[in-house]
Amino acid sequence: MALLSLQTENFRNLSPGTLRFSPQVNLVYGANGSGKTSLLEAIGYLGLGRSFRQGRHQVVCRQGHERLVVFGEVEVSDGTGQGKHRNKVFRLGMSRDIQKKETRLRVDGENVHSLSVLASLFPVSVIDPGVFDIVAGGPGKRRQFLDWLVFHVEPSFGPLWQQCQRAISQRNQILRSDRIDGDQLKVWDRQFVALAEQVDSLRLKVYKRFEHELQRVLAETHGDWSEGLKVHFSAGWDRKKGLARVLEDAQEQERKVGHTLYGPNRADLRFRYEGQPVADLFSRGQQKTLVILMKLAQGQVLSAVNKRVTFLLDDINAELDDYHRRLLADRLNRLESQVFMTAIERPDPATLWTVPPPDYRMFHVEHGRLTEEQISASGASE
Repeated sequence: MALLSLQTENFRNLSPGTLRFSPQVNLVYGANGSGKTSLLEAIGYLGLGRSFRQGRHQVVCRQGHERLVVFGEVEVSDGTGQGKHRNKVFRLGMSRDIQKKETRLRVDGENVHSLSVLASLFPVSVIDPGVFDIVAGGPGKRRQFLDWLVFHVEPSFGPLWQQCQRAISQRNQILRSDRIDGDQLKVWDRQFVALAEQVDSLRLKVYKRFEHELQRVLAETHGDWSEGLKVHFSAGWDRKKGLARVLEDAQEQERKVGHTLYGPNRADLRFRYEGQPVADLFSRGQQKTLVILMKLAQGQVLSAVNKRVTFLLDDINAELDDYHRRLLADRLNRLESQVFMTAIERPDPATLWTVPPPDYRMFHVEHGRLTEEQISASGASE
């Protein structure tokens, strides 16, 4: 998967017009506030359905306007895995009416009713300063990290997880009521347990692939902590007892707090080093390195099922030293992923790769307008 072109309307400070990109590497530089991150946000809208910076659409829409539009052409492999892949280009579009609070999604000119359709065609992974909190932050971020991968590997996961979340919502309503109907709660418990076990099965299946790839990239880095790192996927309940028994034993506890305490909504990825939580022992730099390797392992899992990820790297120079920037750039190049990388200063390809990828493009952004620079054989601008 690769974004070939992008058009926006009223998206932050981005100028209108069609932008065309390399299916491999796109380097974007410019001063703070020039529009670098806005470009990545717009790209992210096609694969995530939202901004990775803000939770509200109205913040993204240009001031004084009530509608924003993002449109792009995405090249998708047929995924047959036999010989040369035949690629197909899909036209993805998303518009948001701020006043009416209506979102319209389109694929090849036809309306679609779920963001998952766009997301499945265009896997987008963001590496920005906020993502480095995955390890030290709460379990919700790690759950989201895993679920993004499960969604792209197992097509049945999305609707199944939605059904499970509805069952959790119904249980919570009953648990919060003044008079709990025990029979009604039992009905929802049965449905919840059945859905939870299916969700857990898919998560566990994909987690094992992820753990395998993570151990591979850890072994290749030869870090002084890589051998002692252990990863564990917690389902959110004691699998040995079974969720049905756990819920039965926790009835009084859940009634007091008024919400579901056990289930896939409590799942977590736990990282330990020599028996201690990584967040308590690792330096900020080590945590950043671990998150980078986790993102690379995600990409490896998807590559094995003939899916290419588009990575959005926002202001990585401010977060990573030369060694880790080179490590990240080199591994992404080996993954054959599409990459968008932003920086304040013009990136020097020679500091990122020993041998630059054959198809990379350089863009300068100023006041929301991108200008492609012509690259000489030496990598310098012409």
